[in-house]
This record gives sequence, structure tokens and C-alpha cells, in this order.
Amino acid sequence: IPLERRVDGSLRAGYYKSGTHTLVNMNHCPVLDERLDALIKPLKIDLEATDWPIDRHLLHGGGLRHLAMRIASSTGEILITLISSQPTLDGFKQLADTWMSRWPSVVGVCLNHQPNNNNTLFGSETQVVAGRGSITEHFAGLALKIAADTFFQVNTVQAERVVDLIAKALGPGMGGLLIDGYCGIGTYGLPMAASGWRVHGIENHPGSIDLARRNAWDNQLASLCSFDVADMAEGLNGLLDQATAVLLDPPRRGLDAAVIHTLLAKPVSTLLMLSCDPATLARDLNRLRTHYEIVSVQAVDFFPNTSHVETLAVLKQRDFTHATEP
Repeated sequence: IPLERRVDGSLRAGYYKSGTHTLVNMNHCPVLDERLDALIKPLKIDLEATDWPIDRHLLHGGGLRHLAMRIASSTGEILITLISSQPTLDGFKQLADTWMSRWPSVVGVCLNHQPNNNNTLFGSETQVVAGRGSITEHFAGLALKIAADTFFQVNTVQAERVVDLIAKALGPGMGGLLIDGYCGIGTYGLPMAASGWRVHGIENHPGSIDLARRNAWDNQLASLCSFDVADMAEGLNGLLDQATAVLLDPPRRGLDAAVIHTLLAKPVSTLLMLSCDPATLARDLNRLRTHYEIVSVQAVDFFPNTSHVETLAVLKQRDFTHATEP
């Protein structure tokens, strides 16, 4: 949640007006988990009472930028994280202890250092100020640890539906190798390992890979899983010859040209793409169609009352063995 302090010292927190950087102040959000929604107003009051500078655009020397809250839907565990351009905040430890005493569901309070003037929400360094730095979510029969700055789908119920769709598309693992690209903490790869696939996850965020390895170990899947911090195209290139299938869950911008080139140079039997932007998915499917054919496309509504949707596309390598000369 972006933050700003007005000239009179009052604090505003909310979301941006569509197409702008104008902050719409809010105390409640009707589509937010009600357990998080109940914390917005009291957290704003506490932050307003501090003398910390608030400067999300880094126009006046920096300061607080965002408030982040994360909840495990199944367990109710909550992480509160302040994102600041400054690496320390005077008195934050005492305030963090107060929050944990006030709300037993809050299991950790963190400070993320993001000093760079860009659109990236989290910086690379997160300090646990009180409690612990992760929550535990029960997901697809597994217990997954999620940190403040690691990606996890916000709609757990619908994400579990995607697990079922992936499992149906892949079929029994039978020891085949599944490359899990943009694997995060193992959200989709680990359930496939539990069903018999060998899984190799690739991700460029070191903290996510650390948690993916820990989640594999905690769920007795370490012998079936391996994970690497790597550039996606380079990571794929070294493994596609061995892979039975590839699952890709890219960010909203879709697949980089180098990833497309690698997938075309070394086609795999089965390619699954989970996309949060239908426009970039359509673009990438068009680029891949010379070597892959689309078997199915299934939309899953992760974000009710919005225009956003997740889409799972299942592709198979084209069969050129019976191709004839024109």
C-alpha cells in the first residue's frame, strides 16, 4: 500500500487512481481479506504518530514508501512489512513488538530496504524486526513457507485449481523431468514433485530459491527437487535436452525474446504457460506457434471484480515427421 504524509502531518495510505500516481486514501478495502482489512486503519494511526519521513517517490531525501501485509489464508498467520529507502527507523522495534502483542495473528514484522528510484516494490534486503520472517500456508496438500518479499498467488483457492489443471495436462510423473521456470517458492513445482515428477526450478530471486529448497525439504520432496538462481534463458538452455515438460509462470511482461529463442531452438514435448496478462500470453503464443501447437487455453478468475485473469495454456511440440514439401 503506497504511503504519503500531507503538509499537516496526516498520513494517507491507499491505492492509485487508475492511470495516475494520485493516491486514493482508504481505511478499508472491500476485496481484501477481512483479517488484513481490519489492520489498515490502526496501522495508519500508528504510522501517522511517528516522526518518520514518508517519501515514496524519493523527492525529499527518502523515507517510508509502502506498507505491505501478507496473510496465509489457511493458517491466518500475518506478516507486516514496512518498505523504506532508509535502512533503519528509530523506534521501529518497539512499535513492531506492540503490533505483535496487540494482534496474535501477526507472527512477524519486517523492514525492507528499497533505496532505488524505480517501480520495484521490494529491495534486496529485508530485516526481521520482530518475530519471524515467514508465514506458513497449507497449499495443495503441502505446507509452504512464504516470506515478505517472495511471490505467492493471492487467491489460494484458485491457485489450487491451477495445480489440478497442471497435473491433468502433465499426467503421471513417472520420474520424468519437469522444468519449473519462474518457480518462486515452489508453488506449482512442489505439488508436481509430490505426484511423481522430478522437478528443477529456475528463478532469479535468491530469497525465493532459498525458500523453495526449504519447502522441498520440509515436505520430504528434496530428493525429487533441485533449484537454481539463474537467468531464465540460460537456465533453460542447459536442461531442455533432458526435460519431459516445461512449466513457465512469467511476470506480467511475459517471456523475453531470449527465452522464446531457447524454447524454439530446443523444443520440448509439453510446454505449459501460466500467464497473468492475456495480451502478453497471446503475443508469446504467436511467437511459439512455429514449433508448438496449442492444445488448450483455460482462464481462471484469480481477481474477482477486476479485469485481470490468470490463463493456463497447454502446448505440444509440433510433429514434423510427416511434413511434405509444398
